[in-house]
Amino acid sequence: MTNVERFNPHVADARWQKIWEERSSFVADDNSTKPRAYVLEMFPYPSGRIHIGHVRNYTMGDVLARYKRMTGHEVLHPMGWDAFGMPAENAAMEKKVHPGGWTRDNIANMKAQLKRLGFAIDWTREL
Repeated sequence: MTNVERFNPHVADARWQKIWEERSSFVADDNSTKPRAYVLEMFPYPSGRIHIGHVRNYTMGDVLARYKRMTGHEVLHPMGWDAFGMPAENAAMEKKVHPGGWTRDNIANMKAQLKRLGFAIDWTREL
């Protein structure tokens, strides 16, 4: 039996995500002469937790954005947040915290979760 190193997805994902960030791999170039593509999924409500519905939704957009990129398009694939409405205010009142702080904390948490999934999102265009 040979001594083969097992594939570790946590190590591989972190390595590639770091390279993508360093190279700005998913940042859209406004001055590009390539044909343009715009991929936008619905913005999540910042509840603080990503669930399987988010993963399914953003995986479909990610596949489309990567396909367009691989077929020679300049792709704008931003992310934003459906925040500061009545649901945020009601949740903050229930938790007895300020809705601004509660929502910003949830956005930071969800952004970290989405980044860890490695989606091809242009985070410089976050709304």
